Amino acid sequence: MILTMRTLSDFRTYLADEKRYSRLTVQGYLRDLGFFVQFVRERRGDRDETGGLAEFAPEAVDRTQVRAYLHTLYDEGLEPASIQRRIAAVRAYFGFLVRREVLSRDPTARVATPKVPKRVPRFLSPDDAERLVEAPTKAAAAAGSAGTSARDRAILELTYGAGLRVSEVCGIDLVDLDLPGGLVRVLGKGAKTRIVPMGRMAQEAVRAWLGERSQLDTARVHPTALFVAARGGRLNPRAVQRLVEAHRPVCAENGATPHWLRHACATHMLGSGADLRSIQEMLGHASLRTTQRYTHVDVEALMAVYDRAHPRARAAAEPG
Repeated sequence: MILTMRTLSDFRTYLADEKRYSRLTVQGYLRDLGFFVQFVRERRGDRDETGGLAEFAPEAVDRTQVRAYLHTLYDEGLEPASIQRRIAAVRAYFGFLVRREVLSRDPTARVATPKVPKRVPRFLSPDDAERLVEAPTKAAAAAGSAGTSARDRAILELTYGAGLRVSEVCGIDLVDLDLPGGLVRVLGKGAKTRIVPMGRMAQEAVRAWLGERSQLDTARVHPTALFVAARGGRLNPRAVQRLVEAHRPVCAENGATPHWLRHACATHMLGSGADLRSIQEMLGHASLRTTQRYTHVDVEALMAVYDRAHPRARAAAEPG
């Protein structure tokens, strides 16, 4: 069997429909798989009748070639996370072929990949989160013009209050809102829908924005999107990132990104007594292990408070 457009099409369909990966994730897998295909073809040096490199034959790939590719990635100086990502695409492809019984063996089996250090999620302190979500309103008051402050405040309040991803915020439609019930329906990763509470402050901010949105020219405003841009189309994630970048200076500590607000939501809920399962459901994590990252953040915060406040901790740190 050779790697044909049909083979790639089947793999793309598997990633999109069965694994339910996003369009960008699917593109990333195919791009990373392409690097491996090119490596194998060039290394083998097989030529077709035209003198060009022969088609890629998955059944001819063995573990030695996969390991040689891995060493090449090390030699190129790629970061462990990048190496792991590229090998993950190759594993996914051969795993797909084995499950489809196209191949009887997986050449990536028992090929070790570099360990990537677990990163503790970066997040905002409660004070910085409050400063950031209130920044559009205060900036508008200082400028003497409301501008897009109601919309921007609603975006930030929802991101923090409901722990949403940027893509989820931008994808909300008017019919997804249940303001009396304090709920919002969002479309998360893997095209999975979930309903999450949004909080009183987010409800108030969304109501204020809806009041302004109703005054816009309906002929040029997106008919279903909750958040729209200046020209009336649905707001895109990059616009939300620019919004946070514009107000980032109000944060006293490490700055901010939209995802830090989501992390802040989870961390502050955990610190206030919420259980991990509830946070997992709210954030839409497929695995509880993803949510457990926030326990490390909370323990670090606890230790910092302990070192500052407990008399026995201070006694140990002070001379004499």
